[in-house]
Amino acid sequence: MSTADLKAAQAALAAEHAAVYGYGVVGARVERERRAEARSAHHAHRARRDALARTVRDLGGEPVAARAAYALPFTVADPAAAVRLAALLEDRVANVYSDLVRAAGGPLRREAADALREAAVRAVRWRGSGVTFPGLAERAAGKTAAAGAGARSADGDGAAPAH
Repeated sequence: MSTADLKAAQAALAAEHAAVYGYGVVGARVERERRAEARSAHHAHRARRDALARTVRDLGGEPVAARAAYALPFTVADPAAAVRLAALLEDRVANVYSDLVRAAGGPLRREAADALREAAVRAVRWRGSGVTFPGLAERAAGKTAAAGAGARSADGDGAAPAH
């Protein structure tokens, strides 16, 4: 395995930490009818997070620790905002898994592709619509917009910067 594998795995782990945190907020604000879906996603991200921590160790690294708290990209005061946050969390997770797919080979690449697919499917369920290339199209559009504005919208680990 390479340094690129380890770096991409660490980024995916950081995004999973952020997703686990974010789903705590989603679960508290989403409508009762969607709480089971939020709980299922929360469990899925916890499982991926734990698997990635083992992967990072196997690659010779020290797994990045979760932050005590993450800045949310917007106020989540109602069920509609909770649904938007869930879709955004999945988009961000898909982004980092697309990097891991590019960096890795063998079983790690397959696991990353599976995680990318799962995040894309959850994003569609939350948003109600999909994107052409999950993990890729949104990044290209975001980088173009960010370059024009002179700033990035996220700090690369799945969490929004504090404002």
